[in-house]
Amino acid sequence: MSATTVWQGRFMAMKVDGKWEYAARARGIGAAVILAIDGDAVLLVEQFRVPIGCRCLELPAGLVGDDLAGEGTEAAAARELEEETGYRAARIETVGVFYSSPGMVSESFTLVRATDLARVGAGGGVADEDITVHRVALSEIGGFVAARRAEGVAIDVKLLMLLGPMLLGGA
Repeated sequence: MSATTVWQGRFMAMKVDGKWEYAARARGIGAAVILAIDGDAVLLVEQFRVPIGCRCLELPAGLVGDDLAGEGTEAAAARELEEETGYRAARIETVGVFYSSPGMVSESFTLVRATDLARVGAGGGVADEDITVHRVALSEIGGFVAARRAEGVAIDVKLLMLLGPMLLGGA
């Protein structure tokens, strides 16, 4: 069967394919998620997310080609990293494409690793994003995430990659 679009907005589309109902990104827009490593620390962002009704701790991320036709993933990642965190990366490399919740949404994201960072601005996002930037030592990530969760901040699933060793009984 082929999917039928039952509703489409500027960013999202609801689709039906046989018995499956799912959400998709409209207009073929992709997303870039940035694992920004600054020495022995990682950059995280925190912002209010309407669908869950609270602030969420996340890796920096953004849409690819939403406003700039033909924009590549690494260029979008560089732009979003600077807008959200105030850091510029000398190196950005693609890690791979991942799916966050493939039973409910068709959206994928390209994970990139940003290194050799330099602080060039305040960050915080654009317009009304109200992004808080956190520079967290990798050795303290477990405690930091637990503390933010205890304060009622939601935790994005992509942070599991940073928590993996602890969850598996490692470091």
